[in-house]
Amino acid sequence: MKNIYKILIAFVGVLAVSCNADDVEDRPVIEAAKAPVLLTPKSDFSIVLQSTNAANAATTFVWDDAQYQGTETIVTYSLEMAKAGTNFASPSVVATTTDKFKSFTVAELNSACLNAGFAPFKAAQIDVRVKSSVGATGALGQVSNFYTITATPYPAWPNWGIIGSATPNGWNDPDTNLDYDLATKKYSYVGPLVVGEIKFRLDDAWTTNFGDDGNDLTLDAGGANIPIPVAGNYTIVIDFTAKTYTIKMN
Repeated sequence: MKNIYKILIAFVGVLAVSCNADDVEDRPVIEAAKAPVLLTPKSDFSIVLQSTNAANAATTFVWDDAQYQGTETIVTYSLEMAKAGTNFASPSVVATTTDKFKSFTVAELNSACLNAGFAPFKAAQIDVRVKSSVGATGALGQVSNFYTITATPYPAWPNWGIIGSATPNGWNDPDTNLDYDLATKKYSYVGPLVVGEIKFRLDDAWTTNFGDDGNDLTLDAGGANIPIPVAGNYTIVIDFTAKTYTIKMN
């Protein structure tokens, strides 16, 4: 009887091994075969983005599909941006799709540039590429060639500037644009000022402007010009919500 049990146990073991082997052999295999190829836009593409035409078409990224061998599966494409010359060390994924193209309006491309870390009002050299993958975990990634495009984004926040006889452009247009800190929600100017006066205004117009009637670091709508008594390099930080500012010579 013991011998019969041993034979049965051995038989079951062999059957289990055989089934596992069959499962491995029958399991569908997918392998990367050919990376996607980015077709457009190419490195001669340059655009200055403007809020006045935010709804207009900006460009369409188009690529040849990636190829995978084995069981048919859905391929997902990620469009990546990175600062030119960084070899995509820290890429920003600006779109994900299963199509072989991605169209952007001016507003959408502007948001993509800002989210990728490119500053407004400055022409940015941007490396763009497409990465393909399969499955929920993004397996078997393949990356395309890349092109370097040029884009000048606009701020997606109120456009405040500094103007006045103490600023680089004097009282003439255009304003010197203020930098915006997404974390603190404050604006700043770091740079040279000469002896003279300054004010802050919105959208390069006098409709909304701030000065300081008491020269007490509190902003007043339409207030007096802020004096700059000594020439030098300054750091000015402005909180338009609290209506306060700080100014110091570097």
